[in-house]
Amino acid sequence: MALNLYVFHIFYKFKVLVLVTLCLMVLWATFSYFMDSRQEISKAKSMVEDFRRVTSLEDGQKEDKTESIAQVPTVKSFQGPCPAVSPYLRGASKLTFKASLTLEEVQKENPQVAKGRYHPTECSALQHVAILIPHRNREKHLLYLLDHLHPFLQRQQLDYGIYVIHQAGNAKFNRAKLLNVGYLEAIKEANWDCFIFHDVDLVPENDFNIYMCDRQPKHLVVGRNNTGYRLRYQGYFGGVTALTRDQFSKVNGFSNNYWGWGGEDDDLRIRVEMQKMRVVRPSADVARYTMIFHKRDHGNEENGERMKLLRQVSRTWKTDGLNSCSYKLLSVEHNPLYINITVDFSREPKVS
Repeated sequence: MALNLYVFHIFYKFKVLVLVTLCLMVLWATFSYFMDSRQEISKAKSMVEDFRRVTSLEDGQKEDKTESIAQVPTVKSFQGPCPAVSPYLRGASKLTFKASLTLEEVQKENPQVAKGRYHPTECSALQHVAILIPHRNREKHLLYLLDHLHPFLQRQQLDYGIYVIHQAGNAKFNRAKLLNVGYLEAIKEANWDCFIFHDVDLVPENDFNIYMCDRQPKHLVVGRNNTGYRLRYQGYFGGVTALTRDQFSKVNGFSNNYWGWGGEDDDLRIRVEMQKMRVVRPSADVARYTMIFHKRDHGNEENGERMKLLRQVSRTWKTDGLNSCSYKLLSVEHNPLYINITVDFSREPKVS
């Protein structure tokens, strides 16, 4: 009897030992599997990175061999989207304007800008943005704006192009019509997502003022130095505005009938409101601009007809805008820092 109990006890211990051994073997096999998996994932990541480097090198070699005019750069394989907030943003900057600044200096500071275009190489930009600048007799202002705007936009990781629309001839300056021309010419070159309509004498101070379009038309100039950084007046929609292609098409663009200074930005706001859209703005501490001082140009005198035109918007907007913008295109030049579009307008019509 005692012998039987002893045998049973030994057999029981042996079974426990076998079970423990089996458990340890299962644990070891599981651990080995996970370790092997991690190594394989690491190898796969390494292979992808190597492939991306080779692809980037090949793409770079192809770009060196191929010359193209104003094409949207192709996003490289495996390139992820840029972050919603760029890591390169600096915030508010104190702006300086060097009297001796030259175009060559600005070019040298922006080597990645070619034919007025730039795209980030480290990621795929969230929006393709066309900056449209109406211009006549403001060469120094344009130079200062380009000097600050190019690095500002690059820090925001945008795929962008800068279009300067120059009005030739002797007709009064027509900012709104120039912006319509800029839009119509820009969409011939690329499939832009967003259009920034930008005065040449306003320079942004804070790169957290993001130059991308929103779900609603966006007004970027909440304050500027010559107004104590306050909104000029309730409903102000001038200086720098951002609209998507769809938003701008819905309102039929700007009116073509504002010759001289004033009124066209209020006209655009009325069009926006008539389409049941609303104007949005960044926060006041971010949407700040420096206005470069200047005297009003000859040929850009105050528009005495502007109030009359504004009263007519509700009945004229459908036939006065993008669909009626006539102009003589004199040239389109792809300069290193911007695309220069030169147009001539016939003499301004009388307001009926």
